[in-house]
Amino acid sequence: MSVMTYIGAIGAAQQEAMIADERVIIIGEDVEANVYGTTGGGKQRAEKGDFVEQFGHRRIRNTPISEEAIVGAAIGAAMTGLRPIVDLSYSSFLYMAMDQLVNQAAKNRYMFGGQSSVPVVFRSAMFYGLNTGAHHSDRPYPMFMNVPGLKIIAPASASDAKGLLRQAIDSDDPVMSFEAVPLWGLKEEVDDTEYRIPFGKARIRREGSDVTVVGISGSLPLALKAAEAMAEEHGISCEVIDPRTLVPLDTATIVESVRKTGRLVLAEPAHRACGATAEIAATVAEEAQDALRAPIRRLTAPNMQIPFSPALEAQLYPTTEKIAAAIRQVAGLEKTAEERISA
Repeated sequence: MSVMTYIGAIGAAQQEAMIADERVIIIGEDVEANVYGTTGGGKQRAEKGDFVEQFGHRRIRNTPISEEAIVGAAIGAAMTGLRPIVDLSYSSFLYMAMDQLVNQAAKNRYMFGGQSSVPVVFRSAMFYGLNTGAHHSDRPYPMFMNVPGLKIIAPASASDAKGLLRQAIDSDDPVMSFEAVPLWGLKEEVDDTEYRIPFGKARIRREGSDVTVVGISGSLPLALKAAEAMAEEHGISCEVIDPRTLVPLDTATIVESVRKTGRLVLAEPAHRACGATAEIAATVAEEAQDALRAPIRRLTAPNMQIPFSPALEAQLYPTTEKIAAAIRQVAGLEKTAEERISA
């Protein structure tokens, strides 16, 4: 075991995969200049050595600043035998490649009757909460959850980032990896040996009996802190679940937990409309309505553009305090805003 940062674990997974399989390549803007084989490596970049020196320019390729061209080239490379890892930097840049992602990566295996696969990983970083303005702060994973043919991972810890990315690289289907930049520096003990985390298997990060709390991506550490505070302050036992993969989504684990606790709080950094929490809430309402003892509570960003102002942006996303308040509400210790108004 070694202590790794979240971004360090991603670099380790890429290095392992490239050593194991010469068909694995990395392409993207400025990846040759980054000794860690991934954008945003920061202080952790030198730990695994210079990727270009280790694997050569044939397998670490800089690209033009054209997301459509990058993604299209990767899809073609994947369909003809390679296993590309595409570093697309900001998640907001995915929009420039929508046709390639939605009409080619997601559909080609089906359209060609299974004659070719598309084993490519598209990595992108969600730079929210860092005052990068509306053009660079998006968390767009929900819109891609609506596209059949794409697998989607959203790791919330270093160990999951490594295991999920190794699984993604080995997959014969296109996988989109959404990495929350606020998590990049978080450290955790990570297995040095190769391991993979199967898709569609949620992780119960804390067992409990009173309230089920689901934290997605960057909201997961906040949910864990809120659960700890609720146990200390009120004796409320929270079961905290990290879905880890959004497509496929392990709703069975969440439904089973809700049947045990009777209460559900959901938190994610994406916009409220049609988000991952909306899908989970709908599934629980369909499959475990009879077990609910309180209304489901969702904490998300509002449906508005992200302001540049640090003071304004900080108010938009779920926080430990907001999650704790929602837990108190479903546990009957605090009134909701609607209840206070009606009273």
